[in-house]
Amino acid sequence: MSKVKLFFSLLSFTLASTLSLAQYKANDWASRDIWMKTSSLLELAGVSQGQVVADIGCHEGYLSVHLARKVDANGRVYAVDIREDRLATLRENANSRNLTNIITILGDYDNPKLPEGALDCVFVIDTYHEIEAYKKVLNHIRKALKPGGRIMVLEKLKKRIVGKSRAEQVAAHSLAIHYVEKELQQAGFAIINKIENHGLWQNDGDKQMWVLLAKKVIQ
Repeated sequence: MSKVKLFFSLLSFTLASTLSLAQYKANDWASRDIWMKTSSLLELAGVSQGQVVADIGCHEGYLSVHLARKVDANGRVYAVDIREDRLATLRENANSRNLTNIITILGDYDNPKLPEGALDCVFVIDTYHEIEAYKKVLNHIRKALKPGGRIMVLEKLKKRIVGKSRAEQVAAHSLAIHYVEKELQQAGFAIINKIENHGLWQNDGDKQMWVLLAKKVIQ
């Protein structure tokens, strides 16, 4: 094999491995329930039967499935991602569980394409740090929420970048709570609950989770 072919072969393998590791496989969901304390998050957000909610950055549907069961058949879940392959897997996961109240949306980097004035709560779980156009996205989320509707953001902060600039933290796929708290307030939200230490992401001692819950302010 030539050096050029070997290079591209190794590159393809590396990219495939990276994409595989980046996914949230269904066989990991049970352990995630525990370390992410998912039930307590849904309770904190006030999710209940009949509500309309959204999961931005839904990946293969871990949270969307939980939300679909929580809001029940009379509720609705908008599952948003920027990758169609993830949404396709989510639909398979939903179908295998007989869940018919999940609507998948192929969003843009700066627009989750949610219906305006329709949502009770929007979840942005381990995704906010990836959103470069966060001001635009927060504006879209605010428009999508009903009066008094809520947004929950969960992120992880890696120890090695504590105290670093926002740009440095984002480059490390991480973000501190104080940046997002300020950005939510500037976007027209009022913080109603803050958890600075929600535990460890994937039980990794380097990755501390935090949670913000905010509500839409009527202006």
